[in-house]
Amino acid sequence: MLEVADILRDHGAAWRRANAGHVSLGQLKVMSAIERCRTAALGGHVARCENETCAHTVIAYNSCRNRHCPKCQGAAAREWLAEREADLLPVPYFHVVYTLPAQIADIAFQNKAVIYDLLFKASAETTLTIAADPKHLGARIGFMSVLHTWGSALTHHPHVHMVVPGGGLSPDGSKWIACRPRYFLTVQVLSALFRRLFLEMLVAAHHAGRLQFFGEHARLADKAAFAAYLAPLRKINWVVYAKEPFAGPRQVLRYLSRYTHRIAISNRRLLSADENGVTFKYKDYRIEGPARYKTMTLATDEFIRRFLIHVLPKGFHRIRHYGLLANGNRPDRSFKPTHATMVRHKPIAATASIQPQQTLRTRASCSPSRRALKNPRRPKQRSTNPACCRVHARAAAVA
Repeated sequence: MLEVADILRDHGAAWRRANAGHVSLGQLKVMSAIERCRTAALGGHVARCENETCAHTVIAYNSCRNRHCPKCQGAAAREWLAEREADLLPVPYFHVVYTLPAQIADIAFQNKAVIYDLLFKASAETTLTIAADPKHLGARIGFMSVLHTWGSALTHHPHVHMVVPGGGLSPDGSKWIACRPRYFLTVQVLSALFRRLFLEMLVAAHHAGRLQFFGEHARLADKAAFAAYLAPLRKINWVVYAKEPFAGPRQVLRYLSRYTHRIAISNRRLLSADENGVTFKYKDYRIEGPARYKTMTLATDEFIRRFLIHVLPKGFHRIRHYGLLANGNRPDRSFKPTHATMVRHKPIAATASIQPQQTLRTRASCSPSRRALKNPRRPKQRSTNPACCRVHARAAAVA
């Protein structure tokens, strides 16, 4: 199967030479990590069955664990998901999306850490404020927000996905207040408050000198020019989209596993890469039905450029929790549901998986001998499988 790593290995060096001086250190590190992922450059382990009649040998190379790597995020998502299962409640969950206008996205491209952080803060404050208003829900809620910076065609399209339980605690914390069936909050009200809060925060950041402007946007460093640039945005509708509620906690888990650790493009969407460019599948969300699924071919240089514009600033957290689900509130959560409608959803057992960077071992006479290659990253891990044929099964899983 074609992978992003293959494209970067074949064309990354030439792309770096052609764009020298225009590539950030973070982008260079991401390219290097993906190119070296699960290769001899990162070392690995050799597992061999000690049964002389078998002697099957498997080489497992270490992964890069970079959060932008298409191959490494699957394992990270499963581990993170297992930790989140205990937080799910047996109530309807809603999916809310806050999107920045294209004019703000242009500024965000040059000020990622600042604008993305404002997007988180403004969307969270909007949701918490409207939910606490007695005219709407009148409850203290909690939710999780996930930042996505891309459209399906790898364009720069910053937006936040929220997963929100359908209700919250009363102001005094004595009871649970549920949303109306299949209805969370009024989208128009959310949109208006989100627009106002975000623009207020953005102007404050500009006055504090936290924004930088380059190229055709250099003129926006002037306060008057910046105010004129934002003026039309105060009159348009900002997109806030509330989807249908999830069918239940299990569907929420499936959604979280797809969205929390998603990157700009997965290897499954890649179709081909040749002298004509890179061809991949994408969705045209302006079209309904099967016709929305299309293919696109980009020149290889353009494909790499679009992939790298979604590299996040160092240390930036793209998954955040707010309200009752914020980390600071969890140890002090005094409300304990006692009614059947508030019994916590029982955690679903995670599907067992074999990680390529793990040491492959079995028991008894068929425990494989192990020798480290270079720079091993994983300690020894024992398996409970007694049969030597498990070595073959694990080899298939790694492949």
